[in-house]
Amino acid sequence: MLEVCIFATIMCGFFGIILKKNLVMKIVSMDVMSTGVVAYYVLIASRDGLFTPIVSNVKNNGAYADPVPQAVILTAIVIGFSIQALMLVGVMKLARDNPTLESNEIEKNNTP
Repeated sequence: MLEVCIFATIMCGFFGIILKKNLVMKIVSMDVMSTGVVAYYVLIASRDGLFTPIVSNVKNNGAYADPVPQAVILTAIVIGFSIQALMLVGVMKLARDNPTLESNEIEKNNTP
């Protein structure tokens, strides 16, 4: 059931990117899709083990969680945040020259 909710989040973000005309809403939709992908990766990575390999009171050799996916996810979050900030700066520059943030109106105003 959790996989279905995560897949629905990814698809909502994907269809938001395709169907929304407002540039800010496209950026928000991309962030929603990115959050869904990160959640799916965390879900898959958490199935391998339940215990952390560094701090754990477990004496037996149980299934440990791999710390590498955690580092990858942290990197993905930072990169996603920087891309989102860069796109918002681009939208701010577009907003200076255009009275609207609708992508089809911007295309009409800037075609020769």
